[in-house]
Amino acid sequence: MTTRVATFPLRLPVSLKTEVEKVSKRDRSSMNQFLVVAAAEKIAAMQTEQYFAERRERADDAAFLRILNRDGGEAPRPEDTLD
Repeated sequence: MTTRVATFPLRLPVSLKTEVEKVSKRDRSSMNQFLVVAAAEKIAAMQTEQYFAERRERADDAAFLRILNRDGGEAPRPEDTLD
């Protein structure tokens, strides 16, 4: 399987480029690989945030409270209580 790639010039402040060089060297990766992984991690974090925001909007508070207050089950364990 071949991954298609696009290239573009990236302007970094000298201080940031220096740090990326240091960290990628310590990580035994190229600067390019380091930056690709960093971008992928940032995108994943932002998509996760969006996912939970959308889920929160669909939440049914009444149903949630019905489940929490239903009969049966067991009391919270001591380590699960708020003090």
